[in-house]
Amino acid sequence: MAKADDNQTIGIDLTAAVTALVGGSPAILTVPSRDPSTVASALPSGPFAPLRHRTLELGLRGFVEDQTGFRLGYIEQLYTFGDRGRHATSPSSAPHVLSIGYLALTRNDADESEDAPWSWQSWYQFFPWEDWRSGRPAILDEAILPALHQWLKAEGREEPPGRSLSRERRVALAFGEAADDGSFTWDEERVLERYELIYEAGLAQEAMRDGRAQTDTLPTSSIGQPMALDHRRILATAIARLRGKMKYRPVVFELMPQSFTLTGLQSAVEAIAGRRLHKQNFRRLVDNAGLVEPTGATTQATGGRPAALYRFRRDVIAERPSAGLRFGQPVVR
Repeated sequence: MAKADDNQTIGIDLTAAVTALVGGSPAILTVPSRDPSTVASALPSGPFAPLRHRTLELGLRGFVEDQTGFRLGYIEQLYTFGDRGRHATSPSSAPHVLSIGYLALTRNDADESEDAPWSWQSWYQFFPWEDWRSGRPAILDEAILPALHQWLKAEGREEPPGRSLSRERRVALAFGEAADDGSFTWDEERVLERYELIYEAGLAQEAMRDGRAQTDTLPTSSIGQPMALDHRRILATAIARLRGKMKYRPVVFELMPQSFTLTGLQSAVEAIAGRRLHKQNFRRLVDNAGLVEPTGATTQATGGRPAALYRFRRDVIAERPSAGLRFGQPVVR
């Protein structure tokens, strides 16, 4: 540990947002929290030990396998998180902990037993306002937006330093700015910005650990399931990264089985993006991108007529630098 000042040192945590498709929905691998003060779900994490771990990534892979038995495939570094509030229950003499977050993708091919030290939980337990597959989530209009608008009107609040946009403008951009005709654009990639606003307004239970006043208008327990430390912020970053990246990289196939139907592929993309896509447009997009090829086999698992099975066409990686599914942002009326 490096000396930060005369009284405190710095520790480094490695935190993994391990995502798989479970029951057709994106799920996150969770473990019991290492923080004894909370029973909230946690992401797999562990301290980086420079003398034991040759690299950060090898350290991450090692303790995720130790904690859960999963050997990670695709992995990428997200961001370094160092807010003071993430370990607010620790004594002042304890190291200030930085957490380096990672996005990891895997296929869900392990059986989950009742006594397993890990579990899969849907993304949308933690971010229910991000799932638009069945239409606009009621929690937005019934809870979140009224509370945010009341927060915006509150007297005596100060804008945080370094912000180029006002809170009003940030809320408008993050949650969809209405046009004159009543339509608005919902950007599914602004997951972190939405969570940060909910956190700043004191609507997230985690904000209380950072000394923020709890809102009087809404129980924080109703705004998604909380997580240990700042793991919900790390998960929000991972969701935003994956939603954006699958538009220009074929990362979605890291979550798919070796063979799949086009309907199954569309359902997976929709589950990750949190919204429905037009069937014919999606199939045209997949065909034009050259991302898949037929296996020659069919399946009747979907019911009805046999459906053709496809596989990821790996040659596309060498053919094009940006091989992804470039579906646009929806305009909602």
